[in-house]
Amino acid sequence: PAGRLSPGAALRVGILLGIVGSVYLALVVNPRTALLAVVVLVTYVGVYTPLKYRTSFNTLAGAVPGALPPVLGWTAATGTIDPEAVALFLIVFFWQFPHFWAIAWIHREDYARAGMKMVPVEDDEGGKLTGRLMIRNCLALIPISLLPAYFAVAGWGYAIVAMTLGVGFLLFAIRFYRVPSTQRGRHLLWASLAYLPLLLAVMIGSHAAGMSS
Repeated sequence: PAGRLSPGAALRVGILLGIVGSVYLALVVNPRTALLAVVVLVTYVGVYTPLKYRTSFNTLAGAVPGALPPVLGWTAATGTIDPEAVALFLIVFFWQFPHFWAIAWIHREDYARAGMKMVPVEDDEGGKLTGRLMIRNCLALIPISLLPAYFAVAGWGYAIVAMTLGVGFLLFAIRFYRVPSTQRGRHLLWASLAYLPLLLAVMIGSHAAGMSS
């Protein structure tokens, strides 16, 4: 944006890094992980980014490559795509919507000037539509976050923490819906930034405790 790097140079470097990274994964890790990495790159750059200027549904398209990195980690470790990997994908997939809509709400004027069709930019209800969508995704995230316990990746202690974190995240979304504002959008963003690493840390700790017992 500052003009220190031309679009052409950025494209060439991006293509080079994409090729080198994919080949490295195929040779050093496994072909399945490399293929998923290519899917992430193509869908993010070739689908999600152009859709930002065409439809507010771009977030739905972007949430797919955004949720695939945990699956790459799983396939890198196991070589397979298991139900547990799908659970990780779904958690990150649904988490992204309130997280990213909070960002888009805070910076909606910048997105509008750039011509990007984000939900908060096109929200003619003063933030109420954005808030309702955030609440729906937070509600969906609560049962989805319990899947690792169901698949025995984590224990039921994790499930209790996941429920607690999910309800807390939901309360921030409800609070935003009641009075949409930049401050409450920022609070929701902070809640999203706390939610995911805490959830994953507890999941890892629970899994490690189960393996050692």
